[in-house]
Amino acid sequence: MSEKKQNKIVVYGAMWCPDTLRALHFFSENNIEIDFKDIDSNEENTKFVEETNNGMRIIPTILLPNGSILVEPSNSELERALTRLQTE
Repeated sequence: MSEKKQNKIVVYGAMWCPDTLRALHFFSENNIEIDFKDIDSNEENTKFVEETNNGMRIIPTILLPNGSILVEPSNSELERALTRLQTE
């Protein structure tokens, strides 16, 4: 699970998943650029999600630039995480 540290938020999910769509909408509404990784179209994306979540495909799985990971976060959890990122 050694992803290179990057500047963008990476969202692993699928377009059929309501929680993924909610997270994508949250980022869009807040003008936050993300890198979306579709687990349906790329086996490596699916593998990352499964490795991160003990073999389960729980989405969205969100990788933040500081290396922390959020799994199925609520909008308030996303807000708190973004606030922490701004103060780091």
